[in-house]
Amino acid sequence: MKHCNTNQQPVWALRPLVAITLSIFASLSYGAEPVGEATLGSIEVTAKKSATSPSTEQLKANDLTAQKPATSDTASLLKNTAGVQLNTAGGVSSLPSIRGLADDRLRIKVNGIDYISACANHMNPALSYIDPTQVGSIKIYSGAIPVGVGGDSIGGAIVVNGKEPQFASTGQILRAGEIGGFYRSNGNGVGGNLSATLATDKLSLNFNSSTAQSDNYKSAKAFKPDTMATGTTIGNHLIAGDEVASSAYNTQNHELSAAYKVNNHMVDAKFGYQHIINQGFPNQHMDMTGNDSIHFNLGYKGAYDWGNLSARYYNEYTRHKMNFAEDKLFWYGPTGTVPGMPMDTAGRNIGASLKGDIALSDNHILKIGTEYQRYRLNDWWSPSGGGMWPNTFWNIHDGQRDRLGIFGDLESNWSEKWATQVGVRYEQVKTNTGTVQGYNTTMANYLAESKAFNARDRKRTDHNIDINLSARYSPNDSQTFEGAFTRKTRSPNLYERYTWSTGGMAMAMNNWVNDGNGYVGNIDLKPEVAHTLSFTASLNKAQWGLKFSPYYTEVNNYIDAACAPGKTCKAGQFNSLTLVNQDARLYGADLSAYASLGSIDGVGAFKAQASIGYIKGTNKTTGDNLYNIMPLNGKLSLTHTLGKWSNTIETELVKSKDNVSQARYEIKTAGYGLLHLRSSYEWKNLRFDVGVENLLNKQYALPLGGAYIGQGRTMSLNGAGAPYGIQVAGAGRSFYAGINAKF
Repeated sequence: MKHCNTNQQPVWALRPLVAITLSIFASLSYGAEPVGEATLGSIEVTAKKSATSPSTEQLKANDLTAQKPATSDTASLLKNTAGVQLNTAGGVSSLPSIRGLADDRLRIKVNGIDYISACANHMNPALSYIDPTQVGSIKIYSGAIPVGVGGDSIGGAIVVNGKEPQFASTGQILRAGEIGGFYRSNGNGVGGNLSATLATDKLSLNFNSSTAQSDNYKSAKAFKPDTMATGTTIGNHLIAGDEVASSAYNTQNHELSAAYKVNNHMVDAKFGYQHIINQGFPNQHMDMTGNDSIHFNLGYKGAYDWGNLSARYYNEYTRHKMNFAEDKLFWYGPTGTVPGMPMDTAGRNIGASLKGDIALSDNHILKIGTEYQRYRLNDWWSPSGGGMWPNTFWNIHDGQRDRLGIFGDLESNWSEKWATQVGVRYEQVKTNTGTVQGYNTTMANYLAESKAFNARDRKRTDHNIDINLSARYSPNDSQTFEGAFTRKTRSPNLYERYTWSTGGMAMAMNNWVNDGNGYVGNIDLKPEVAHTLSFTASLNKAQWGLKFSPYYTEVNNYIDAACAPGKTCKAGQFNSLTLVNQDARLYGADLSAYASLGSIDGVGAFKAQASIGYIKGTNKTTGDNLYNIMPLNGKLSLTHTLGKWSNTIETELVKSKDNVSQARYEIKTAGYGLLHLRSSYEWKNLRFDVGVENLLNKQYALPLGGAYIGQGRTMSLNGAGAPYGIQVAGAGRSFYAGINAKF
């Protein structure tokens, strides 16, 4: 997919909507008195708060600003956080990994919404539903994870929120806005963002819009033959050996929001629409040919004499499409050429929450709440010939996944030095699905498997318990030590439990881990249960700081891969796999540090930052290595600031990945080192950013990039004409520039 398809249009006429909205804002604000500073609608709990957990990272807007011109992938904003890595996928759909656990094993909330990936390949993960330019803050939990933040996960948690609503001073009207754009040389990436706000002291209206698109990116040098595909092609172009096929994307995000504030109470409402025109996936058999999502999000927060109360309701609908884009070969059908293999998904996600922070005393806060989520999923593949006919293939039919949870956290400050947190969460998860069928309802293999699946009792109910016990000791203002024990539980997702066909083609289409294999689900999967011990030591002096975080996790009923029933699996190739409950162990440590190196008059100030991460993941049942575990890695950066001018040089070092999963035919990768440069300058209401990623144009493979199957014949697992046995290559040198103006 070298060139983005710009002929497809959004479902709604968005350009007129943008123009009308901006016109309304302009007319309402005409002649109004502007204010210099906007006030934020933040509401604080009235009791004394515990000190911030050292195992929690808070990334605010100013921390994220420098990264936004270099990426359209919101998950990549987390990459400089110790313990966080990226399982790369599409250009805006990377999956964050915290201490070796990723995707559904993490709890990820975006503006209070628990997004669920409505895709057999998880092409639309939670963080793909918000553009980097719309992000206001990110909070990352990796150690002592409150049960009110967790739930239905065994790893860390990520909470992403947009920018807080702005309000005017009493009796005045605020009108504000922001407009920006970027260009990236590798892939010819371009995009822009627009935001406009009109507010009084009580009512705030905001509209924001963003768009981003890119062609395929290129690695530093050739990593495969120029032509991998053979046979008849339709619309395919010749892909050069250094071109990472199926890495292009074209995406839009739009949101209209309102907030109303009276005294210590605020209600906010958001109505948003995402339209991904296309997104290629170099590590998948399919590409995204469309993703349309609509969401309505209503929230309340208020402060009372006894504490805080918050509530939220959301209703989100996703319509997702997959097929072979132009970098992957189409098939021939019995009556001639056919349009690939259309795969359609529709997901409805409805949720609600009610939470209260009750000040029991000046030193004790009880945080209690309840959450509910109702999810419905249909995944169907329309007939298209070539054996894929005459009926519709139902991969998941009327899939159901409902969660109901209640929780309580007690935060206690026992003295100036000691604090504890004790939390318990109970969650009931119910899953079910309707009857299924194959493309041909009389063909022996489809008929036998669908009848066996339909005859089973498919309803499952899980009763999950989470526990968090943590203690924090702060002998002085510059030292904090925290120890924690957590028990966390995750129930299988619908694809893990209910994909049913062992047909080679059908299995190849079900893969949410980007490893090149084919998968069939397992109705009898049990929930994963993780027990984690973690410790964090944080030292912060006037000129330097250090944080060290070792951890150890045992996972019972870890969902891993094994050879599918009736299949023969061989080493050194992709195979047909199923999912089984086994036991796993993960342990490692994260180290981060910073130091102010002083300043020179007329030259500026200098600061150094460094981080190192190590993790080991083992399947205790089989002795195999866990899949997609990042090898030893580190980063070192030097930043120079002079007034409004800032410059950073950063090196990224990664050891070779030799501990790979044999069951999944995971590919080893060599170690590498990258060098990046960034510079920014602020002048009045303008900000300019320029930079170079991979300055030395180093060739490397992504350790967590998955198997490269982005071109050629992708319908079969090990067919001719596709570059099997190659890991996805990282991007070569790329220059970028961004400009942003506030008004």
